[in-house]
Amino acid sequence: MSLPDNFVDAVYIDPGLERYRGNPLIEALPPIMDLQDLKVKLTGKVEFNPKDCYVKGHIRAHEISALLDDFFQPLSIHKQLEEKISVMIRGGYVGRNIADGSLNQKMQEGYQRIMSGATNDFRFTQSNSTAKSMSLIGCSGSGKSSTINRILATYPQVIYHKKYNFIQMPYLRIECPSDGSLKSLCLNFFREVDRTLHTGYEEKYARKRHSTEVLLSLMGQVATQRAIGVLVIDEIQRLTLKRSISKEAMLEFFVALVNVVGVPVVMVGTPKARPIFEMELQAGRRSAGFGSLFWEPMQQGLAKVDPKTGKSRRTEWQAFTDKLWQYQWLSHRDEVLSDEIRDCWFDLSQGVIDIVVKIFVLAQMRAISTGLERITTKLLRTVYEQELKPVHPMLDALRRDDPQLIVKYSDLQLPGIDKRLIELRRLIEERQGENENEAAFAGDGKAMRLYTMLQAMGCDSALLQPLIVNAFKQHPNLSLPELSRIILDWYSKPSEPPKKVKTKTIKPSDWHTLPSEDLRFKFSQAGKGRLYEELKYGKELFDVPKWLKKVG
Repeated sequence: MSLPDNFVDAVYIDPGLERYRGNPLIEALPPIMDLQDLKVKLTGKVEFNPKDCYVKGHIRAHEISALLDDFFQPLSIHKQLEEKISVMIRGGYVGRNIADGSLNQKMQEGYQRIMSGATNDFRFTQSNSTAKSMSLIGCSGSGKSSTINRILATYPQVIYHKKYNFIQMPYLRIECPSDGSLKSLCLNFFREVDRTLHTGYEEKYARKRHSTEVLLSLMGQVATQRAIGVLVIDEIQRLTLKRSISKEAMLEFFVALVNVVGVPVVMVGTPKARPIFEMELQAGRRSAGFGSLFWEPMQQGLAKVDPKTGKSRRTEWQAFTDKLWQYQWLSHRDEVLSDEIRDCWFDLSQGVIDIVVKIFVLAQMRAISTGLERITTKLLRTVYEQELKPVHPMLDALRRDDPQLIVKYSDLQLPGIDKRLIELRRLIEERQGENENEAAFAGDGKAMRLYTMLQAMGCDSALLQPLIVNAFKQHPNLSLPELSRIILDWYSKPSEPPKKVKTKTIKPSDWHTLPSEDLRFKFSQAGKGRLYEELKYGKELFDVPKWLKKVG
């Protein structure tokens, strides 16, 4: 009989540590990852071809939108989190071994708890649990859940041990219910197990109206039967919504969760959930073994000098933005990210990863829809003011570094992002239609692509059209690189053009589409009356102060 799609047959390898050897539940797990493995397995797969920068706008819009799902750049905190989860899963299995019978002992103890009414009066001596627990706290959009999901995805969802006729679940991830109920949280556990294994635990246990204490014992029995490696509980701040549940009751629940269920637990939430764990620390309650990892947004930081080479090392912010900057599908793109744009980008996003990527995606979409075809500080600020209003309070709190405001606004979401992307795609298609009606290439996509590419290289658009039309007439079977060489040769000899054309007048409203070095473009990007301040000595302006010093 074939296994379900989410099952894999166990393959056993040496785990590399004596503590883990001889335990099939650990030996069936993927090898422990080093830094290089982590980068390979966690890095998002984004397909990018430079020639796609010159295809039609509506196609580029799809490639740009995919960054929201596909782009992921591992950071040091991701490595730290992966190591913790790796240790928790394997350490939790040390006390549960299907080869030496220790798992059966735990199952017997769980059965005893249920039969005794979930009291503490057991007949059987309990073995020492090796389960650990951890809380992961960070603002919305900081990448907690997406990172957890990527790390968990490096493990198979279900492993079938044919030799022992046993099913193992290396991880189980659930979300706290929107009503903030502890009992609903327990039922979510059974619902997710049912979804993964096609079982019927929820229907079986929900009908009997069990108390939270009994449900915890039942969770422990199921977790043991299915050898769950780690239980991840996301959105734990929702538990604070129900005022009838005190912080003390929630703390008792989490202590019992680790002790009774007996598997490692990772709790993920926003700073609104911090009071629960802070109270645990103040009370000196260590029975649940809580460890906290506060997930802060990326910081700009100061570049450090490598003592060996003497060169400055890039900060994580620089490395992250440099990597993301490569994925621009814009015909006038700047290949190098300037410090001015990078600093503006950080100020607007405050290093919140989700906001960093969304600003970048929305800026590209707007750049195509307006014909700007490049990212500027003015464009970034426009996107921030018009598209990110819902998260302004959270970002302002981060700028002020005000803990109370951060807690208040830490779980703000950015609604309607998909709707706004669709609207921008519609604007791109409208602009594309207008441009195609004006074009002289009769719908020839190959000619249009060549035209856009040469225009991006700084060629005058008014001169290009007749040159391209003539080149396609004379050489219809040549490739784009061959045609581009011919056209550039003609373009460099204005005395011998195949056809004389009038210089096209560019309206002030279209100055933003001109090359970046054009003074008219710079005027379109400068604030009212601020053009002179934007120009630089020695470049656009004659350096009078330097000249005066030189002449004495």
